[in-house]
Amino acid sequence: MLIGGQWIASRPGALIEVENPADDTIIGTIPEGSTEDAARAVAAARKAQPGWAARPAVERGRAVRKLAQLVGARAEELATLITREQGKPIGQARGEVGAVVGFLEHAAEGARRIEGDIIASDNPDEEIQIRRHPYGVVVGLTAWNYPAALAARKIGPALIAGNTFVLLAHEITPFLGLFIAALAEQAGIPAGVINVVTGRGAVVGRALVEHPDTGLITMTGSNRAGREIFRSAADGMKVLRLELGGKAPFIVMEDADIDKAVAAAVTARYTNCGQICTCNERMYLHRDIADEFLEKFVAASRALTIGDPMTDPDMGPKVSGPELDKVKSIVDAAVAEGAEVLLEGGPLTEGAYLRGHWYAPTVLEVKNNDSPVIEQEVFGPVVPAVRVADFDTALQMANDTDYGLSAYIFTQNHRRLMQTPYRLNFGEIYVNRANGEQFQAFHNGWGHSGLGGEDGKYGFDGYLRKQTLYMNWG
Repeated sequence: MLIGGQWIASRPGALIEVENPADDTIIGTIPEGSTEDAARAVAAARKAQPGWAARPAVERGRAVRKLAQLVGARAEELATLITREQGKPIGQARGEVGAVVGFLEHAAEGARRIEGDIIASDNPDEEIQIRRHPYGVVVGLTAWNYPAALAARKIGPALIAGNTFVLLAHEITPFLGLFIAALAEQAGIPAGVINVVTGRGAVVGRALVEHPDTGLITMTGSNRAGREIFRSAADGMKVLRLELGGKAPFIVMEDADIDKAVAAAVTARYTNCGQICTCNERMYLHRDIADEFLEKFVAASRALTIGDPMTDPDMGPKVSGPELDKVKSIVDAAVAEGAEVLLEGGPLTEGAYLRGHWYAPTVLEVKNNDSPVIEQEVFGPVVPAVRVADFDTALQMANDTDYGLSAYIFTQNHRRLMQTPYRLNFGEIYVNRANGEQFQAFHNGWGHSGLGGEDGKYGFDGYLRKQTLYMNWG
């Protein structure tokens, strides 16, 4: 672990094995950190923070930009490591490394955009100033599905704002966070500004969240984990940025470009083996085009290649055995309740798939909106479809969820498109396109999908707290 500029182990013999999900081999071990390690990391970050915040923002920006350059120079090495520990195809892993560079570069560009306001006062000889200051120590908790990109998404803006950072690298995919921290040292980022601890979330994560010197917690992960962090942070009145699960509806109306919608639905469901919070999780298809859409979608799903992620197939393995079992249990429950299997993929366990965690694309059709596969986040290569009579029914079914992260709609009808942002209760809506956030936008969930958000000027603003100054010179 990197704590205060020192690479240290944890307790003797306290190690966690890290598995390659494609073949079950152990690719390395990490320290199983303790609450004491968490406390040391926060203390190191707190010690380094005043000096880091005192540097001009453009100087902080140069350091973050240098880190981006070093990541780019080691791109293939980083991509290979992503594929080995997370399982995504190497082409998609290269895309993730590109996102790391993009997140860091975009953050660095914000160094000259830390702005406040001057407001006219009601009193003579006085003005009101709204200033922005860093929170101090930021704790980042990231998910295993994009271990490098999610770390960079948080580290970049936090550092530009003048905060220091403690990252808990997820125990399933820890090496990317450690690799980025090593490159940060090479970039000249001072000791203690970025710290990386490893271990179990229930132990190390809780200690980081509850530590009295933690100023802001930014987390990407499951709804369950978000609730636990919410509870743990309550007594300390901590500021939270939580990006949690999603159950994105994919709505296709009768006037849509069907081929374009099918292509987008395939991309939005199966990229990274369906392990993206913005994935196409449930499809609502107008009854007039449902047969055509499903025929083409099933054919495209069946044609996807699955295999050794280093050969760059369309899909690699699920990240772990428990994750694979979760997907299987949701599908089994849906079928037991009457879902029709249009494409029976399921677990792959023979031949080239004898080792690893493999699940082939699976397409179901359900009659109602309360099937387990409709209500639960699958986070895998499984998608249910529901036929709908009209636009109003599609919106009603889409909104019938606790989640509110992302949604998709395909239609050429201008009136429907204008109504969509007012009637579809999600923080991020993709219109006539597949998923894929952009650095300058704002990625945020409504409802049980989270608090706050990331990216762009609105995400950056979340790493700064406001101070009001009544300046009277009378």
